[in-house]
Amino acid sequence: MARLVVFDLDGTITRHDTLVPYIAGLLERRPWQLLRLMRAVPALLAFGLGRIDSGELKARLLKATLRGRTREELAAWTAQFVQRLLERGVRADALRAIEAHRRSGDVLVLLTAAVDLYAPAIGSRLQFDETLCTGLRWTGDRLDGALATPNRRGAEKTRCFAELAGRYPGLRTAAYANEAADLDHLRKADEPLLVCGSSAARRLAALAGIPSARWR
Repeated sequence: MARLVVFDLDGTITRHDTLVPYIAGLLERRPWQLLRLMRAVPALLAFGLGRIDSGELKARLLKATLRGRTREELAAWTAQFVQRLLERGVRADALRAIEAHRRSGDVLVLLTAAVDLYAPAIGSRLQFDETLCTGLRWTGDRLDGALATPNRRGAEKTRCFAELAGRYPGLRTAAYANEAADLDHLRKADEPLLVCGSSAARRLAALAGIPSARWR
């Protein structure tokens, strides 16, 4: 019987975070533009001090670096970025797991805090049935950088997982993710797996009865 299978992206399918490489890869085409990253230093300090959350940090970083870019320019870069990422930055074990679920006829959903500049393109290339990610605001044809949706992380990710399960009543659920912040929605899955988690995340997963694996 088909299952509803939900994958995280950063650190689960990919070997690393995707947002900073996406931004830096675009800016380094004109190296002087890398100086824009300095505009994000106050936000990084505020995050480190606990004054803003990861969603606000993401918005401030995007505003500091990519605000004003056109849809056409970003779409062209996204195509290049996604191609490079899928060639060199994904876990082979993740691709095998995705393919096995696809062959089984499972419903595949990519649920990630990554932004909609590139997450839907990754989901499409990997043949997911649906991608739920963090949306961004635009002013006409130009990126604003503020979040248009809640950051799909932590409690918001759990809410999205519950909403998905409600849309597919009767299906068993499976979920793959890599952070301690993901444990809440993993607990709600019938078949959860913590992938490449930190030692602290693995300990918490074990206490919750969630198995762990090291994907390569």
